[in-house]
Amino acid sequence: MFRYNVRGENIEVTQAIRDYVEKKIGKLERYFQDAPESTAHVNLKVYSDKTAKVEVTIPLPYLVLRAEETSPDLYASVDLVADKLERQIRKYKTKINRKSRQVTDEAPLVSIPEIDNHEEPDLEIVRTKRLSLKPMDSEEAVLQMNMLGHNFFIFEDAETNGSSIVYRRKDGKYGLIETN
Repeated sequence: MFRYNVRGENIEVTQAIRDYVEKKIGKLERYFQDAPESTAHVNLKVYSDKTAKVEVTIPLPYLVLRAEETSPDLYASVDLVADKLERQIRKYKTKINRKSRQVTDEAPLVSIPEIDNHEEPDLEIVRTKRLSLKPMDSEEAVLQMNMLGHNFFIFEDAETNGSSIVYRRKDGKYGLIETN
């Protein structure tokens, strides 16, 4: 079961807004056999040009679901984010099912912490994140990177047991950095 942390920026989060967010995001629980205990972090922002941005992050034991959407209507943004998250879950479940048919003896897949990829020009480290790397192949790492919306992703290569990094190249393709 999800717990909800709904915050508003330049908007008061009314009970009606909170109920709508919980109703829409709560529908995602049907995709899980055992509904995970997790907190859905929802940020609502309203800008001076009357657009509304909704960001949702749901850290799960094996996956981080994240989506954001901006539109002229707050409720429409919530709907679009919920649809995006639903597509991510479906894509992930399809990938897992395909993988489990190929290899049945593999370890359970992946807990993925969020990675902060913002650098300051003066090279001052302003935030540190700790990762626990789980074994996976590079294809799964690219999928996780895309789900998080990041340009790179660090993982433990299941074949070599070494740390590796996948990244999105400027030409739209992907690169892989392997360590010794």
